[in-house]
Amino acid sequence: MSRTAQIDRKTAETEIHVSLELDGGGAGERDTGVGFFDHMLDLLARHGHLDLVVRAKGDLDTGAHHTVEDVGICIGQALDEALADRAGISRFGQATVPMDEARAACAVDVSGRGLCAFDATLPPGAIGNFDHELVEEFFRALALNAKLTMHLTVERGTNAHHMIEASFKSLARALRAAVAVDPTERGVPSTKGTLV
Repeated sequence: MSRTAQIDRKTAETEIHVSLELDGGGAGERDTGVGFFDHMLDLLARHGHLDLVVRAKGDLDTGAHHTVEDVGICIGQALDEALADRAGISRFGQATVPMDEARAACAVDVSGRGLCAFDATLPPGAIGNFDHELVEEFFRALALNAKLTMHLTVERGTNAHHMIEASFKSLARALRAAVAVDPTERGVPSTKGTLV
């Protein structure tokens, strides 16, 4: 069974294309016009074992906010579509990832209920044209549109690049575990019989 999705979204602010395969290896290209964000999406794909193509054109003259948030929306929608009825998945995943002096932990439940609990004290500032505050905007947009519960904590760190990188890698690893096919799961992993 192929677990894939393709999402196209066009607004007055952005034009986004996302294609996703859950059972991949990090293939694809990420081109959003926001270099640091592309790097984080590369990490999400590689460590999440996702084949992921992201092409985005946005109103970057006003900042990267709309582009980053809308990419999060589209990746979330692609995850939701690729997971279909969620039958046979592990459902839960968690990972703690160090990045030099920084460490982040993420727990994911593919619950059918979108929620992002993000706890991080990132220093103010930006890496290139990526404002640090956009990390939470991306995670929230992804979680709500993928209909998954995400608890992500940056537990320590002093270097913003390392803290953000650890958070993306921890999400990737937790998501990879949660969407993995569980050969012992014979249906939807819920007593309700649905996760949608």
